[in-house]
This record gives sequence, C-alpha cells and structure tokens, in this order.
Amino acid sequence: MTLPSKILCVGRNYLAHARELGNDVPDEPLLFLKPPSSVIRSGEAIVLPPESSHVEYEGEIGVIVGTRLRHASEAEAERAVRAVVAVNDVTARDFQKSDSQWARAKGFDSFCPMGEPSSEVGALDELEVVTRVNGEERQRGRTSEMAFSIPFILSYASRIMTLEPGDLVITGTPAGVAPLAPGDVVEVEVVGRSRVQNPVVAG
Repeated sequence: MTLPSKILCVGRNYLAHARELGNDVPDEPLLFLKPPSSVIRSGEAIVLPPESSHVEYEGEIGVIVGTRLRHASEAEAERAVRAVVAVNDVTARDFQKSDSQWARAKGFDSFCPMGEPSSEVGALDELEVVTRVNGEERQRGRTSEMAFSIPFILSYASRIMTLEPGDLVITGTPAGVAPLAPGDVVEVEVVGRSRVQNPVVAG
C-alpha cells in the first residue's frame, strides 16, 4: 500500500455523533489532519498507547483523490474521486478533550487502519459504513445523513490546501463510538466496497 501524502479528516459530520459527544455540528466542515505514519493495513494491530486511558474506534468512509484539486467546484471534486476505502479514525478521546488541537489524539502509530481501496466508487450520496466490534454491529451511517457531502468537503478543502493525487480524505463517523480494549477485533466496512479488520493490543 502506498501511503497518502496527507490524510485530511472531517469532524462532527453526523448530527447524532456530534450530539453523543456533546457538540453541535459546525457551520463549516471541521478539518484536521492525521499523519501518514498512523496508517496500518487490515490484519495489523491497533496498539493502545499507555499514555491514554480511553481510545475509541470511529468507522468512516474514505475517498482517495485521483487528480489534483485546487479551488475546485463540487462537480470537479466529485469527478476527482478515484476510489472509496474503509477507514478507522482511531482516537484517544481523553487527549481530544484535554488538548486544544487534535494531533496527539489522532496521530499515534496504528491509529488509521485502512482497507483496500475500491475503484468501484458508485454514487457518493449512496455509500454506507458499518462498524463491528467482536462481530457486534456498533455503527451504521450513510453519506445521505452527512451534514456536508463528500463533493462539498473536497471542494471546500481545495480552497484551503491543494489536494494531490493519492491523498486520503475521511469524511466523519456516525453515532456509536465506544472504547476499545485489548483483545477486541474491530471491523469497518464500506458496504460493497472496502473492509478493514484489526485486532487491538496493549502498547
């Protein structure tokens, strides 16, 4: 797997998830970055860092940019999506709450499990993500439920930073996040497109 040059993420993009964390959906997409060094493949272990006492899964729909985007329209952004991929935006929730920015909460090694990308993109407004922990469904969300659509997110982001071919953009998590523990197995699936499954171990 070739690592993306950057991983751009969107926070609080599902109303129910924002509410479960006690937040409002922002008026504009809430963007943050994860480092490429956080990426692992399916089957590799999510390592719970000893510094954190509360690490949660966040199943998300990711898209991979296929062409350079700068000040792109939504139509241009939609055409630029090369692939869809299942992603787990693993988060140290205690650090997310204590820190004024999220680099530490989101950036630990192994905190971005990523499945095999699917070039069968289909309709971006009809994608569905499901998260299971130890075989039990915990999250289910559809792009039609997002506050900001994927083309809007890409267009918006392209007015801030150039999106390069191979960049990964992950688009927010639905409600149902909860802590992970050593021995868990967490699976994120973009239905019919991509899947990533990882064991959880103590660091």
